[in-house]
Amino acid sequence: MGHIDSIIIGSGAGGLAAALALAKNGQKVVVIEQHYVPGGWCHSFYLGGQRFSPGVHYIGNMEKGASSSLIFESLGIANDLVFFRMKKDAYEHCQIGEKRFDLPAGIDNLYEKLAQQFPHEKKGLKKYLELVKKVSTQLYLIPKMSGFWDNLTIPFRTAQLGKYGLFSLRRVINWHIKDPLLQQILNVQCGDHGLPPALASFPVHCATMDHYFDGGFYPMGGGAGIVKALTNAIKKHNGEIRTGVGVEKILIETTGKIKKAVGVLLENGEKLFADNIVSNADPHQTYHKMIGKEHLSKSLQSKLNKTKYSVTSLMMFVTVDLDVTKAGIDSGNIWMMREKDMDRLYDDMSAEDILSDEEFPGLFINCSSMKDPAGFNGRHHTFELITYIKYESVAAFINERKERSEKYLQFKERVAEKFLNSLERLLPGVRNCIVQKNVATPITNEYYIRSTKGNVYGTEKTLVQVGPFSYSPKSEIRNLFLCGASTLSHGVSGALNSGLHTVAKILDKHVDELMVPEEGQDVRIYDAEDRTQWPQWLIDKVELRKTQFNKRAGLAVS
Repeated sequence: MGHIDSIIIGSGAGGLAAALALAKNGQKVVVIEQHYVPGGWCHSFYLGGQRFSPGVHYIGNMEKGASSSLIFESLGIANDLVFFRMKKDAYEHCQIGEKRFDLPAGIDNLYEKLAQQFPHEKKGLKKYLELVKKVSTQLYLIPKMSGFWDNLTIPFRTAQLGKYGLFSLRRVINWHIKDPLLQQILNVQCGDHGLPPALASFPVHCATMDHYFDGGFYPMGGGAGIVKALTNAIKKHNGEIRTGVGVEKILIETTGKIKKAVGVLLENGEKLFADNIVSNADPHQTYHKMIGKEHLSKSLQSKLNKTKYSVTSLMMFVTVDLDVTKAGIDSGNIWMMREKDMDRLYDDMSAEDILSDEEFPGLFINCSSMKDPAGFNGRHHTFELITYIKYESVAAFINERKERSEKYLQFKERVAEKFLNSLERLLPGVRNCIVQKNVATPITNEYYIRSTKGNVYGTEKTLVQVGPFSYSPKSEIRNLFLCGASTLSHGVSGALNSGLHTVAKILDKHVDELMVPEEGQDVRIYDAEDRTQWPQWLIDKVELRKTQFNKRAGLAVS
């Protein structure tokens, strides 16, 4: 292959962002992906002609000049992306017991809406939302600080972060909000980091809420739309992406006390050598599986042994032949849960016997065909239902081979029934309209993503595993770097950002030097439910998909 500057292990958002940034800076890069398609949690797959995206359900900060948009502009792929704005006045639906609360885009709109519904909490609510915004802003300010003056003024410019940074979400929200139902509404986005308030880092939750204060956006083409833009750009800059082959070992060269990563051994026996190795895999997969403890310091081994990973998931992918809009389904997310203290709710979700009740205690429902009208065939709607569980709940099936046992298949059928019981409450009679359904378990996550214990957010985002306590993008082994959800941050934007921070370390630059938008790059954004604002090419695309479906189905085309 000739000389390779950087090998990137794993093609998640962080790995692809790192590969593209390095390639744009003149490096020869090779991305290695064990799955047969690139993307990691951003990949999409098809069942019966319908597309599903297991890890991308919405992205925030997509307006011009906002952080997510800036990343795409800086990578030079903004013009290749289209995003649909989810319902402005209800991008999040909180179905708590029999009560429903809608969260609108805009922090002022959110305050006004909740203040009307909880007038006795107006004062505390205003202070709390202002605090969340300040802490998040100050959190993102720290990496940008450099030089004597910035260092001198850090304590003053990050006062709220310093005051509340070491507290849990539960402690801080209890100081400001007393109504348990309002607390549950404000904490609904705990699902976006997977931790209950008692364990969640308050700054992490602030960053999560702030990310979506201006609403949610969904990529045209699902997660695959982002992956396609990234992979096409990597190839344009002479990068290579290999799929269907994993990395067996990271090759380490030892000279005295100095250890250096020099290449990789692929599972097919091939060896590749490079100046830099970037792992987009989680720390356990990177250090324990691909390197081995004999090459690690005692302090790193100790840290790895103490590391806890985030929640794992059960997912169901469903296609229905039903006009879901008649039941009030729109482009907004649905968080369905029991009316209960959020910490106790997460305890219920973590029970080892997950088949006992008729419904899951809490779940997330995503109707991707409403979020991405360009992917809707005019008849069949697609849903992704997700709940979190403990990995131990599937312990009996972990060592099964590819041929799954009858007991495992029965387990998945029971899981599907529990999901459908909840979906039936939203869409009465939906069981009679199901075209197809498929259940994914933590074992599925391990198989396709190779995430430790099927985790969905990398390391747990507790106080002792974030910020300065997270895994550094520059490892103790020379020329070995990390990126992804266990380093800087999680989620699509967090992972993309982590890739750029890792590249900054490799190139010995400040990350701001990589976050310069290319001239003429703009993400196109259209309202998912307002066709009057769409350009003609988008209208034609939507109509063509419907026409093609009707022809295949043998239906008359009007």
